[in-house]
Amino acid sequence: MSIEVGSKLKGKVTGITNFGAFVELKKGTTGLVHISEVADKYVKDIRDHLAVGDEIKVMVINVGEDGKIGLSIRKAKDPEQREKSNREKQERFEAIMNQFLKDSEDRLASLRRHTESRRGGRGARRG
Repeated sequence: MSIEVGSKLKGKVTGITNFGAFVELKKGTTGLVHISEVADKYVKDIRDHLAVGDEIKVMVINVGEDGKIGLSIRKAKDPEQREKSNREKQERFEAIMNQFLKDSEDRLASLRRHTESRRGGRGARRG
């Protein structure tokens, strides 16, 4: 059976570098999970997510003419897992934006009060 783009396979992490992890799919067949394909969030150090010997589920995302196999852990997740993760991200984003808006409105109100007090108050006319 040849390895095809879009297929989900199980593999074992055989090596870790700064840019990704090498995964043995079948005897003698190895692919690379680039660091950007490890998780849905930013990954600073791949070792925080993977270790040599880990059994993982991956999706084949490309097979180069030279035989190099590109793999993805995040795309191998079930649709339900991805949906839940996206929903959680959206909720966190909305909470951050709401807090930002509240803080901005508070700062703007404070700035207005400070500016008006220097001018002699609201609606005051000078001589």
